[in-house]
Amino acid sequence: MDDSEFCVVCGATGRVLVDGTCAECAIDRTRLVSAAPRVVVTICPTCGARPKGTRWEGAGSSSLLTSEDLTPHLRVHPEAGLRRVDWEEVSHTPTVREYEGQARVGFRGAERMIRVPLSVRIDHRTCPDCSRKSGRYFTATLQLRGPAEGPTEKSPALRARLETEWNRLYQEARPDWRRAVSWLEPLPEGWDCFFTDTLAARAMAKLAKQRFGASLKESATLFGRKDGRDIYRVTFCLRFPRPAKPPSPAVEP
Repeated sequence: MDDSEFCVVCGATGRVLVDGTCAECAIDRTRLVSAAPRVVVTICPTCGARPKGTRWEGAGSSSLLTSEDLTPHLRVHPEAGLRRVDWEEVSHTPTVREYEGQARVGFRGAERMIRVPLSVRIDHRTCPDCSRKSGRYFTATLQLRGPAEGPTEKSPALRARLETEWNRLYQEARPDWRRAVSWLEPLPEGWDCFFTDTLAARAMAKLAKQRFGASLKESATLFGRKDGRDIYRVTFCLRFPRPAKPPSPAVEP
């Protein structure tokens, strides 16, 4: 570079110049990162899910805001590159939280830490899944029962045994299957588990058959019509075998 070329702001030579200004001076004169005066983040108060386009994602997430909630609201200069942002909550009310971000920004070969204040209003809105659950909506039922043949088990012991089987099944199920569980209902003959998603209920029923040796029977009943189509509620009856009895101890002669 020609040493006769110098930054018109600071007078430095030997630096890359754009429109007569070096990167260090351009950073000071350019708004590299900014945010709107106040942004809105929507959270389901029940499960913590956030809306992503037309879907809700992240059920089971914390209500605490993370960089995934905050950083997308920043506006970055087209010539700048956002390397990293560290966020700190500086104050809050029940519906508004104030944050301060320390953004590391690259610009024309130089880097700078830039402070970015961000005010966030929390919009608590119940997601469709939680709304359906609160309204006792369901599309499928998983019936947990004992074997159809053999001696009848007493209700308290049967429910306790089937509850243990359900807990084992629930722990092995995929997270999206577990989220489809709406509520459980105890009955003298076992448990009824209600689902907001028929595919999730079917998947858990098949898992119980494969992993725990339960027999499976599926049936459907007409529930109504929507958009000219029949709507069915599906029932999956799972019968769990009794646990094998331990062998009797040998009697010494």
